[in-house]
Amino acid sequence: MAEITASMVKTLRDATNVSMMECKRALQEAEGDIDKATILLRERGIAIAAKKATREANEGLIGSASGDSGTTAALVEVNCETDFVARNEAFSTFVNGLAARALETDDSIRDTVEAEVTEKVTELGENIVVRRNMRFERSGPGKVESYVHLGGKIGVLVEIGCGKDETVQADDFQELARDLALHVAAATPSAMTPEELPEAVVAEERNIFAKQVEDKPADVVEKIVEGKMRKFYEQECLLHQGFIKEPKQSITDLLEERGKALGDELTIRRFAQYQLGN
Repeated sequence: MAEITASMVKTLRDATNVSMMECKRALQEAEGDIDKATILLRERGIAIAAKKATREANEGLIGSASGDSGTTAALVEVNCETDFVARNEAFSTFVNGLAARALETDDSIRDTVEAEVTEKVTELGENIVVRRNMRFERSGPGKVESYVHLGGKIGVLVEIGCGKDETVQADDFQELARDLALHVAAATPSAMTPEELPEAVVAEERNIFAKQVEDKPADVVEKIVEGKMRKFYEQECLLHQGFIKEPKQSITDLLEERGKALGDELTIRRFAQYQLGN
């Protein structure tokens, strides 16, 4: 067998942008012939995919998948180079398949799907990047709901809790889960409650509001600032937001109303949102 030197591996790597391990393997199979090794890599689609990997992937889709009976749900964001490919049915099917893979783990799937990504890069002719994935698993009676909005630009997971197993089967509960996922997608809350907002963010907002009315008496300033902070919390905190379908009703009041109708106590245990590219 021909000796494979470090300089040969480097030459092939520079020409193909493929990992050193793959280059060495190809050179071994080609008995040291760089041209043959290059052809081997191209036949496998690796060289093409690696070259495309240097290009920016700023478009893409967010996909979702749900397990049986709302016990689990997952999101995945996959980026590509153009909106044209993002709207391609083959790309959409690929993304949803990766979302199904994300249902099986809390870890990143990026490294475990490299072969599939390489194959899809070769097929579609663009750089493709699995950016991130997330899974919710139900932690008690209730449901994990997923929702994808704006043609795959926004994805949401929401875990809705209740006290009784039978509540989960009620049509009103199922409708509420869908409505809350839709609400999170549309209203983009930053936190569940004011206490979950970063202290620095709250302090900055309070300081800005105070400066806006600093020419007024101190007691008046305090009342105005508190009023503005309530409005801020109504914008940023899920439980304080007005329900997207009935803005005068807060999410807290909605949960209380639906819970009373179902004879149960309803809660939102957690939520998460992906926005494409953010």
